[in-house]
Amino acid sequence: MQGAPRRVNALRSRAIFARLRLAARRASRALQYAAAVSDSLDSPSRPRSIFIVSDGTGETASAVARAALAQFQVDYTLRRFGGIRNEALARRVAAEAEKQGALVVFTLVDRRVARALLEETQKRGLPTIDVLGGMISKVAEHLRAEPRAEPGLLHGFSDDYFKRIEAVEFAVQHDDGANLHTLFRADLVLTGISRTSKTPLSMYLAQRGYKTGNVPIVPGIDPPKALLDLDPRKVFALAVDPSNLLTVRQARVRVLGATPYATYADPESLLEEIRRSRRIYRERGWRVIDISGRAVEENAARILRIVEEGEAP
Repeated sequence: MQGAPRRVNALRSRAIFARLRLAARRASRALQYAAAVSDSLDSPSRPRSIFIVSDGTGETASAVARAALAQFQVDYTLRRFGGIRNEALARRVAAEAEKQGALVVFTLVDRRVARALLEETQKRGLPTIDVLGGMISKVAEHLRAEPRAEPGLLHGFSDDYFKRIEAVEFAVQHDDGANLHTLFRADLVLTGISRTSKTPLSMYLAQRGYKTGNVPIVPGIDPPKALLDLDPRKVFALAVDPSNLLTVRQARVRVLGATPYATYADPESLLEEIRRSRRIYRERGWRVIDISGRAVEENAARILRIVEEGEAP
């Protein structure tokens, strides 16, 4: 009878050790899983998240974020949260940002909502960037005025908003020499030979509120009278480095795959086209903008400095 208790104790010991081994294996698997998750989160190949938080559309913060991100060759994801105009929504976005370990970039003019977002992100250990807060404070100090603290003013239905809409409609209707009979209504007119970024530049200027038309300079054809009759101060002639333009045109010909466009990318024909266009520019007294190696935004900024500040081209 004395052996029975010993056998029971031995069985109990083995059961306890078995449970301990099972728990150890489970703990080991859990640690391995946690390590794998941690590695995946820290992996540079996994796109990092950036949350754009705004009480309006989020366009301002998005533009600032993209401008900064352009300096980095990394993958990222931008998530935009617009219309965040109360503290509860701000805290909810912070909670979502924590799940993704996101950087939070915000433009919130209501300081109560901004403070709620900052407090919540700090509590959760999230990095944040207040795009407008510091600037509004400095502007208020400089102007000795109180800010209105009204969300959505930049993109609201103001006179400026409708002016931009009207300008974009005008640019679409007067693209590539269309509707020359109403070209005189333009604030600005771009001209140049083919593939000198006339259309994208026109659309960008239109979004800044300028009614912009564009008219091509075509080989062997005189510029249209509607263009020649304009006040020269309205017209900006676009020039480009010949080697850059040749590369662009050759790529265009390859896409088209059509022999009728052979002279379009012929070096000698191209040089003659450029010489002729520059001769026309000089004769008409148009201001020349060299677009070589610059983005549309940069060329637009140069034109606007000339128009708004009288800067020499």
